[in-house]
Amino acid sequence: MPRPVRPRPPSASEQLRQLLGEPWPFPGRPPAHDLSTWTVSDDWPADVPVTEAEIDVFERWFGDLFDELFGSHS
Repeated sequence: MPRPVRPRPPSASEQLRQLLGEPWPFPGRPPAHDLSTWTVSDDWPADVPVTEAEIDVFERWFGDLFDELFGSHS
């Protein structure tokens, strides 16, 4: 008895087409970016407050990377 054929899930491009209503990548050339007109400004305070919860999130998500870069602190 032959197996029933399951429909293949849509690819990422097909999902984007369904969501956007247009094919991806969009047709045509991308907009030109004239970097000479860009302005970079820094209005952050000298000290940026960070909560313990924010530190915990970074350690949870990037702990392996931090251990690899800076050594494990067991």
